[in-house]
Amino acid sequence: MGNFVYTSHPSRIIFGTGTVRQVRDEVERLGASRVLLLSGSPVAKAAARVREVLGDLNVAEFDGAAMHTPVEVTERALAVLREHSADCLVAVGGGSTTGLAKALALRTGLPQLILPTTYAGSEVTPVLGETRDGRKTTQSSPEILPETVVYDVEFTRDLPVGMSVTSAVNALAHAVEALYAPQANPVIDATALDAVRKVARALPVLVADPSDPAARTDLLHAAWLSGTCLAAVGMGLHHKLCHTLGGAFDLPHAETHTVILPHAMAYNAPAAQNVMSRIADALGVADAPSGMYDLIASLGGPTSLRELGMVEGDLSLAARQATAMPYPNPRELTPVGIEGLLRDAWEGRRPAVSPALAPAPDGHGAASDTQGPASDVERLTAQVLASFADAPDPRVAQLLRDLVRQLHHFVTSNDVTGSEWQYAIDFLTRTGQISTHTRQEFVLLSDTLGISSIVDLLTNSRTPQTTPSAVLGPFYTDGPPETAQGADISQGVAGTPLWADIRITDTDGLPLPDAVVDVWQANEDGFYDVQLPELEGPVLRGRLRTDDDGRLRFWTILPAEYPIPDDGPVGQMLQAVGRHPYRAPHVHFMISAPGHQRLVTQLFVSGGSYLDSDTVFGVKEGLIAEFVPRVGPTPDGRAVEGEWRSLQFTFRIAPLATGPAR
Repeated sequence: MGNFVYTSHPSRIIFGTGTVRQVRDEVERLGASRVLLLSGSPVAKAAARVREVLGDLNVAEFDGAAMHTPVEVTERALAVLREHSADCLVAVGGGSTTGLAKALALRTGLPQLILPTTYAGSEVTPVLGETRDGRKTTQSSPEILPETVVYDVEFTRDLPVGMSVTSAVNALAHAVEALYAPQANPVIDATALDAVRKVARALPVLVADPSDPAARTDLLHAAWLSGTCLAAVGMGLHHKLCHTLGGAFDLPHAETHTVILPHAMAYNAPAAQNVMSRIADALGVADAPSGMYDLIASLGGPTSLRELGMVEGDLSLAARQATAMPYPNPRELTPVGIEGLLRDAWEGRRPAVSPALAPAPDGHGAASDTQGPASDVERLTAQVLASFADAPDPRVAQLLRDLVRQLHHFVTSNDVTGSEWQYAIDFLTRTGQISTHTRQEFVLLSDTLGISSIVDLLTNSRTPQTTPSAVLGPFYTDGPPETAQGADISQGVAGTPLWADIRITDTDGLPLPDAVVDVWQANEDGFYDVQLPELEGPVLRGRLRTDDDGRLRFWTILPAEYPIPDDGPVGQMLQAVGRHPYRAPHVHFMISAPGHQRLVTQLFVSGGSYLDSDTVFGVKEGLIAEFVPRVGPTPDGRAVEGEWRSLQFTFRIAPLATGPAR
């Protein structure tokens, strides 16, 4: 690791859902009592919510924020501020409203509190761009940095899909340029790549389902990360071009960033190959500039300056203005080179694949004269992606496109050979052939690669007040036998007796009567009943219902660690990489109650084996429970010789969602 300097720009960050409720407290924390509320007509509903929370602290409002922060607009807002003796600025909106707050703070020294409604990221930077007489200038100063930023995911829910795409790509641009900035350092590198990954993952999900709360959360998080990058290091060619096009030619801010980004990346790629390789990995593509273009095009984002209203005759002037003053950039800036970049962007051409991706004749270095196979690969990938264009279900099309990108990138980046590909096909074939209705080898494969746990985390772990979920596993069977309260689901199978006293409540702790709870587990030798053909009927599984107090009680046996089936392809994979096949001891639960989300989870024995190396990565801290050793009388009077165990646990489950919050 080389030498580096990292300077942080501290702002107070409040992030989450419903955080607008904290705005009044945060204003008072700044020592203020007379707020000028800044907004614009597109965010009138959000501004009304902030106005309600501020109450009598709100003494004046200005809703005329404009793109590129024209000085004349700032002067009008300044007059309102002085008329009402405001001592604090609260801004609700995107980059335009944030820019206005910064401009006012620079002139007055007043504290700022920003509530972003887009993914611009400028709210955490000490940077201000203002437009005067058609020319946009940028300055940086500690006085410009907002003191407090309140990120409320609810405030982005109404952002239209098209604006969400361009705003998020605007944030992406901050992260991309931070990676090749002269002040780049390990802290910002990690932050920038995390932002790129989050945006690349969340945007396709958002386009398919604009109300997806996790996608909105990830994008707002990425906006914060990207803005942090912008604040910590200098920006280069991309931002200079966008400021020129916006200030001098009045092009829309986020849309301009979206069109220019792939072309600025392509221009700088020859001088920043390592950076582009890391960005490509974060995007899941073989080539960063063309992959960025493909991502934007697949999301329906703008891809040409022409469609934004740029006049072709102004390209030369724009290139001259963008290169008139020197500024740091990985590749030398020339008017001719930048005009070529702008012409490609005006036409909407897909950036050519970097020649560095084509293998050299010896297979180890960059090609010296042609893009060769790399271009063939990119063309093939583009053809496959285009084949999904007419899919009637946009979600199916989005999933297949992203799957193809990831798979093609894996094959090309690892230079997969024909024999390796054939082995993979044979492996999948054997996985299918060994699968039956009682042995789901594909589920085992998903489990041991951690995919099941990732899907579980993304799908079921969004509500912190609920009990954590866990993977279903391959041994669940539908329709287990109905089991009465106090019954023994082990049916006499050998093992240490276990008395389970379970409560099911909602997130407020109120009991849920008549909840249906399926329970299943392995025997003391590590086998489930479906693995033992000599058994007659289900054993160590049952379906119970809670009483009026939300409780259910039953007998079973203490679960033991066990190996997953390792006599098939999955077992061979584990052996090949030196991994053990064992699961930590646990009991499965599937809980359903009217009006509530189903919870699939497991309880793990505290102190049990393999808690820190469970082969399917299923253990969570909140699911490790005490299975307390006991001797003597049992809760229901059952006679037990020697030791028995007692388990008491309360599961909290979430109510069904009633629709996206607005």
